[in-house]
Amino acid sequence: MEGIKEITAEELKEKLECGEKLNLVDVREDEEVAFGMIPGAKHIKMGDIPHRLDEFNKDEEYIFICRSGARSENVCRYLQDMGYKVRNMVGGMLAWDGETVSKA
Repeated sequence: MEGIKEITAEELKEKLECGEKLNLVDVREDEEVAFGMIPGAKHIKMGDIPHRLDEFNKDEEYIFICRSGARSENVCRYLQDMGYKVRNMVGGMLAWDGETVSKA
């Protein structure tokens, strides 16, 4: 089985600062995202992913984010097994020192 591609918080921050259009998905729970999300990220709780597969396109890559990187890695594994292009942000929001926005 192929390993999960990873991106560091630093690499992600650089890509965003360069204006790259990325598909970011935050899989944390509501009470966690209340403390802030990476600007542009979409919030889909980990448990909701299987019911919201119609929101993903197999031709695009998605970067998954959680608190520490463990849950997002599990989501990546699940989606990669189904043929989606995924990348896990290692270290999660604990490693993120960039801007955050409150979830509306």
